[in-house]
Amino acid sequence: MPESASPSGRPDDRAEAFILTGSFPVIRRNPLYLTELSRRGLKVLVITADSYREQAAEAMADTSNPASQITDIAYVTGDFTVQGAFVAGAVARTATWRDTYRIVGAYAVGDYLAEPTGLLADGLGVRSPGLRASRASRAKFLQRWYLPELSPASLTIPAGERDTADLDAVRYPAVVKPASRASSSGVTTVTGPVELRRQLAGYPDHEVILVEQKVIGPEFSVESLVQDGRVIFASVTGKDTTDSHDRTFVELAHSVPSPRDDLRETLLDANRRLLEGLAFQDGITHAEWRVGEDGSPRLMEVAARTPGDGILVLYQLATGRPLEPEIIRIALGEPAGYPEPRRWTRQVYLEHEPGTLQDVTVDWPGTRPEWISDSGVWPEIKPGAVDDPPTLRAVLVLKERGSVLEPLSSSDDRSVTFFIDAPTPEALDALEEQVRARIRVVTGGRP
Repeated sequence: MPESASPSGRPDDRAEAFILTGSFPVIRRNPLYLTELSRRGLKVLVITADSYREQAAEAMADTSNPASQITDIAYVTGDFTVQGAFVAGAVARTATWRDTYRIVGAYAVGDYLAEPTGLLADGLGVRSPGLRASRASRAKFLQRWYLPELSPASLTIPAGERDTADLDAVRYPAVVKPASRASSSGVTTVTGPVELRRQLAGYPDHEVILVEQKVIGPEFSVESLVQDGRVIFASVTGKDTTDSHDRTFVELAHSVPSPRDDLRETLLDANRRLLEGLAFQDGITHAEWRVGEDGSPRLMEVAARTPGDGILVLYQLATGRPLEPEIIRIALGEPAGYPEPRRWTRQVYLEHEPGTLQDVTVDWPGTRPEWISDSGVWPEIKPGAVDDPPTLRAVLVLKERGSVLEPLSSSDDRSVTFFIDAPTPEALDALEEQVRARIRVVTGGRP
């Protein structure tokens, strides 16, 4: 990178650095970000919530852990359910770093620090999704404000107005969503006004709540790489949630690419209009959609950060190449690109009987469950050849033995997941059924 001058006009001898922000477990789980930045000789700076202080310190002190590549880490405090709670802390910590390092890029790995990261990037003069996209991606009601033509009919209830809000226009069934949370936390279906009032009363007083007409139909996400305001790659991911048999919306499966070719162009066109409406500039987006009975996509939410769960793994299995280096290239202003999928891939989360987790067994040749709760680092799940037979790539256990497994009400409640790929969508479906039958999650009575 070219040498720059300091404010005094003298050559700037500060070390070049890059800021990653978000949940520390997610950063640790995706070590390719750390590896890619370290390979370039950049100092890695991390901003995460104070609640991760202990596990972060332990991971960074372990030279065998990818987190040991982190140069410095800053902890910010705040309530995850309060919008803007982490902005002041992120700005304060970065102001200190700016005196020590020449910060050449910043990227949000997780939801809660996406807005502060956009503000940091704007102040540092480095690439970002842009201020509108960074702000709106953390507030579902702002997404409805900017993009009404792509959104379901909705009502925003500001904090403090639960008792006075006029709910007469709400059409049922309706979905109630806390406007700032992630991981499907607090999202539920209600079927009438009495149930809606009861649900609203259960949220903290400070939360903004979105109530919207439920869209009945299949759910998808679209992952997009955007550079200089231009989409350089976009792909549709299929999705299954607990909504198929419950009132919650916890994600149970992701399929890359989606087998619904009949909806691909419709979803990509809606996604393009979404990105234009948010004036999205640089980065990756994860936009979630439902296609209603009229065939029109309706936006559920959009995030200006890496897709969650194992979607990054699925794209590597599908294309043979990781996404993380391309995301870093975009953040640094370098030419980026990504190939189209060549395999059909799927991540499945198994539902479980509530109780105490005793064991997970896998009756599959050459495969054993990987208990990742101790290190928090997912094993490297390598892609195969394009003509490989249908393959089970990994079974991961996300909880420790002895953990209490609750009914699925948010993503954090899930316990076991597996990854598969195949040369055709039909072979992928058949493999999923076979693998499901060979994995057993053993739970005991509640303690």
